Order: sequence, then C-alpha cells, then structure tokens
Amino acid sequence: EVQLVESGGGLAQAGGSLTLSCVASGSTFDDYDIGWFRQAPGKEREGVSGISRSDGSTYYADSVKGRFTISSDNAKNTVYLRMNSLKPEDTAVYYCAARPTWVVTWWIPDLYEYWGQGTQVTVSS
Repeated sequence: EVQLVESGGGLAQAGGSLTLSCVASGSTFDDYDIGWFRQAPGKEREGVSGISRSDGSTYYADSVKGRFTISSDNAKNTVYLRMNSLKPEDTAVYYCAARPTWVVTWWIPDLYEYWGQGTQVTVSS
C-alpha cells in the first residue's frame, strides 16, 4: 500500500511559477515510480511528467517540455514538479501517481495503482 499526498497548487499568473510536491508513504514505495498527471474540466486525464526512482530518469509530455522540471528527494520520499512559464492552458487538477517500476510506459493512467487526492492549479491570463 502506498499513500500519496500532493500540495503546492494555487493561483498563478501567466508566465509565473509554482512547485508541486508529492509526499509518499508506505512499506512498498521502493517498488514504484512516480508520475504527474493533470485533468482539466471536460478533458481526459493526461500525463505530464514521470521520474524513475532507481536511476532518476525523467520524462515529459511535449506540452510541458522545457517549462516543467520533475525531481525527487528519495530520503524524504518526495517528488517535486517545478512549473515555470505557466500558461492558462496549464490550468487543471494535478495528481501524482505511483506505478510499479517494471511498467515501461508513463502515460497510461490505468497502469498506475495509487493516486493522490489532487491539487488545483489555476493560471490566469
């Protein structure tokens, strides 16, 4: 069992920055990688970024590449998503999620076993 808690969402102006945090707990957390997803009203949940806890490899959706940075502090069981140059289209509820390390793909929500409660990010123009 893995528990995930996101924080750091809020209101930002276009061009601004926010940093989201995802704190994980649970005895089996070492067996999971972390991804960030987002879901805007009326849209499907989409993958944003992912990080391999074993080697630190990072992955980004094209829509956020060059603007968002994912990182992890394994000692704190925390994954961060630094979001720069925010755009109104980044407005969504952001979720962190955990999937088994043996899963290869990052962008299919159904392959993630555990989800946080989500944190709202709103970007004004």
